[in-house]
Amino acid sequence: MVRIAEHNDWVVYCILGSIFAYIIVLSVFNRDANIKDFLLQKIEDSNNLLPSWAIISIVRAVMISLLLSQFVPVVPRFISHVQLFGFQLNKFGFTFLAVVSFDMIKNLLTFLFYNSVGDGKNLKGLALISSKFFFLESIGLIVAGFALYYYPLDLVRYFYVIIFVLISLFVLKNLIYIFHNQAILPEKWYYKFLYICTLQIVPVLVLWKFLFY
Repeated sequence: MVRIAEHNDWVVYCILGSIFAYIIVLSVFNRDANIKDFLLQKIEDSNNLLPSWAIISIVRAVMISLLLSQFVPVVPRFISHVQLFGFQLNKFGFTFLAVVSFDMIKNLLTFLFYNSVGDGKNLKGLALISSKFFFLESIGLIVAGFALYYYPLDLVRYFYVIIFVLISLFVLKNLIYIFHNQAILPEKWYYKFLYICTLQIVPVLVLWKFLFY
């Protein structure tokens, strides 16, 4: 039998690119802050919050895509048939495009929702806290992604571990949003409930259905 060697250089490029992106976030957008300073940063001291949040969100999307793409069953036909300059999306590209698209839609709806209920002032706090959480989360995902591609693991068990970890992180994130001493969610309790259900839980379920239908 001829064994075809699997080349995972692209995984290293993704990880190195993510690390480099975080160096830019800390050194350029946060005035040479270290990780501790960034995590303890208060909202009134936050600088360049929007670009920092955007870069961190993209890195997180890359790492989640890197992990989940190994387990996505197929790329849908209506996507796999689309070619650009002779190239078509593989499972990683499809997963990344799906994650980024759903994130963009969710963020747009969040912006519209906060402003429609008169709590637009809390968006900055939401962006700051989510940036800190996603920063730590993506560091863990980088380690998990490296282990997935470069260590001999039982893929079935590892998949269940990854799903359990992602669900736990999702629950933890929303608990932080709810109980944080800083104003993050809308002030009225029913708006908080509506936000968690419609703009946190529902998008995740829809994304899961889209990737693993």
